[in-house]
Amino acid sequence: MKLTRENFSTDQHGWAELLPERQPPARLKDLAKKQRVAFVVIGAGVTGLACARRLGQLHPEKDVMLLDARRVGQGASGRNSGYAVAVSQFSGGLKADQIPDFKRINRINKAGLELLRRQVRDLNLDCQWSDSGFHHAAADKVSMREHGLFVDYLKALEINHTVLDAPELQQRLGTGHYQAGVHVHDGALVQPAALVRGLADHLPENVSLYEQTPVLKVEAGSPVKVQFENGEIRADAVFLATNYEAGKIGFLARYLIGSTLSGSFTRVLDDQEIASLGSLAEWGVLSLHGGGATVRLTQDQRICLRNTAEYHGGALLSDQQLGERTAIHRASFDQRFPQLAHVSFEFSWSGVEGISANGTNFFGRQHDNIYLAGGYNGSGVSRGTAFGTALADFASGGHSDLINDCLASPPASWLPPRPLLDIGAAFTVRSRFRGVGRDR
Repeated sequence: MKLTRENFSTDQHGWAELLPERQPPARLKDLAKKQRVAFVVIGAGVTGLACARRLGQLHPEKDVMLLDARRVGQGASGRNSGYAVAVSQFSGGLKADQIPDFKRINRINKAGLELLRRQVRDLNLDCQWSDSGFHHAAADKVSMREHGLFVDYLKALEINHTVLDAPELQQRLGTGHYQAGVHVHDGALVQPAALVRGLADHLPENVSLYEQTPVLKVEAGSPVKVQFENGEIRADAVFLATNYEAGKIGFLARYLIGSTLSGSFTRVLDDQEIASLGSLAEWGVLSLHGGGATVRLTQDQRICLRNTAEYHGGALLSDQQLGERTAIHRASFDQRFPQLAHVSFEFSWSGVEGISANGTNFFGRQHDNIYLAGGYNGSGVSRGTAFGTALADFASGGHSDLINDCLASPPASWLPPRPLLDIGAAFTVRSRFRGVGRDR
C-alpha cells in the first residue's frame, strides 16, 4: 500500500487544547531550495527535538532539517500524561540478575531528565515544570502486592522514597481511594505539549523545523533519499524519531506497535474545590498496576485522568469512540473524588504510545547512514530525550556511558505479520488491564 498524507491523521485534542494558538507552521513546499542537506531528523517529538538540537550543536556549520507530519505537540510527545521519570517501575519481584539492567534503564532515565531540566531552565520554558517526584499508589490486593515488591526494589537500588499509608495519601491528595503508596522523590511533572513547543521554538540556528510535512519513504544509500508528496531531499544521514510510526516507512514493522490511550481534563477547579484535594498544590499518581489509571492535579488547577489503553491499529480514537471512553474516565474520577462529582470534564483526548512485545527500546544504526531511536513503552519524556541526544552523539562518532547504556537495550521480540499481528497486539495490550480492579 502506498503511503499518503492521510496515513498521518491527527486531531485538535490533547494538552495543546489548553495552550494559545501557535503561529502558522513552516511547511516544506519548495524543495528546490533544500535538495541536499547534511542531516534530516524525522519526527519532532522529544526524541527528534533532542537529536536535532544535539546535531546542531555538534555540527554548527551544517544544515539540519527537522520534519514532522503534524504540528508540534499533536504527536505522542504532546499527548502523554507529562511524567518525566527518573525511576522506572518493573512489575514483579526483583531478581538479582535483573539489577544491572534496571540500573542501566534508570541511568538513561536520569540522563534524559537532567538534560530536560537544564534546557527548561536555560531556555526559560513556560511548561509547568515541577521537580516534585511522583506518587505510586495501590487501590486493591493485586496492586498492594506490587506495592510491597516496588518498595523492596527501591530499597535494593537505594532510590530515595517515602512509603505512605492510606491516611497519609489522603492527607496529601484528598482522596481515600488508595490503600498504600510510595513517593519517589526524583522525577518531574510537566505540561507535555508546552514542553515540546518550547523546545521547538528554541532550536539552534542551523536547525530548520518543518511541520505538516509527512515523509512518505526513506531510501537507503549515499546519500539517503527522503521522499515527500512533491519531491525529494537527499541527506548525508537520516535520523528516525517516529516511534511507533517507524513501520510506516519501512522500519521495525515487526517489532513495534502502537497502543492507543485516552484521558480527560476537568474544568479549572475553584479554590474551595482545590482545598478538598489535600495539602499538595500539585501532584501526580501512577498506579502500581501497569494498566491502572494515571491521575494528576496540574499547576493550572485541573485534574487530568488517563485510564484506558487498547490496540487500535496505532490510530487515534474517533470523536464517537472518545465520547464512549470518557464515560469510563468519569466513573474512575467519581470513585476517587466523590466530593468533586459535580465537576465537569472540559476536554478529552487520545494518544498512541509505542510498545514492544518484550518491553525493550530501540537505538542505533538501522542501515548505512540511517539511525533510529524509539519504543519507550510509556516512558518517553525523559528516556526519549536521552536516546535522541545519544543518537546524535553516536552517529557523530562519539563515545559515552550514555551511548553504551542505550546500545545495551536487549533485542526485540519478533511480531507476526497482519492479521496475526492485530490479534496478538490486541491481546498484548488487553493483558495489561487484567486484574486492574479498583486501580482502573
